[in-house]
Parts: sequence; structure tokens; C-alpha cells
Amino acid sequence: MDHMNPFDIAWLDPQLAPVLLGVIVLAVIGTTILFCCGVVAYLQRRSTRYLLITIVLGLLVGRSIVGLGTVFGLVPMTVHHLVEHSVDFTIAVLILYAVYRSGPLSGTTAENAVDSGAVPPDSNDD
Repeated sequence: MDHMNPFDIAWLDPQLAPVLLGVIVLAVIGTTILFCCGVVAYLQRRSTRYLLITIVLGLLVGRSIVGLGTVFGLVPMTVHHLVEHSVDFTIAVLILYAVYRSGPLSGTTAENAVDSGAVPPDSNDD
């Protein structure tokens, strides 16, 4: 890798380098905080849905770190695009799978209904 200074990278306008660097640093910090919150929530609930969301948040952290590595010239642009688009696809699949697993409440147990935040139907009503 030839570049270690974001202000010397050919594809990055030197005037926009501080803005890009600031945005990516904020993204790393923000996604890391969200990921930690996701881990705490998963440890409390221990459900597949919370695990999937925590994995998605972890992927967002990784995606931000790859972006930061690209700005500093540590990650080649080709690898950057390969990783980031693959992560985008994986995030979309995991979110859609979490939504699919949520499904309708009919035929679910009361425990699953409580986990999803829904109120189970009263079994005393006829």
C-alpha cells in the first residue's frame, strides 16, 4: 500500500477528505455503540430475531471499518467495493429472513408471541 494519508489519495478531493474522514469515524463510533446495544439486547432476550439484528449491526461496524481502511489506503478500492456490496447483500438477506421468521401470529406459542412483543390471544374467550 502506497498511501497512508487520506489527503494524498488520488481519488479523494483533499478539500473533502476531512468531511469523509469525519463521517466515517462517526459511522464507526455510531455502529459500534449500536452493535454493543444489540449484544446486550440479545443476551437479555436470547432469540433468533435479536441474534440476526445483532449480526447485522456487527456487519455495519465491519463495513464502516473497511471504509476507514480505504480512506487510509489500507484497503484497495476493488476490495472495498467487493466487501461493502457483499455486506450490503448479506444485511438485506438477514433482515428479510428476520421479517420472514416473524410471520403471522396464528399457530405460534404464547412464548413466541411475547418475544415478538405481541399480546397472545386470551384462551378464555370463546
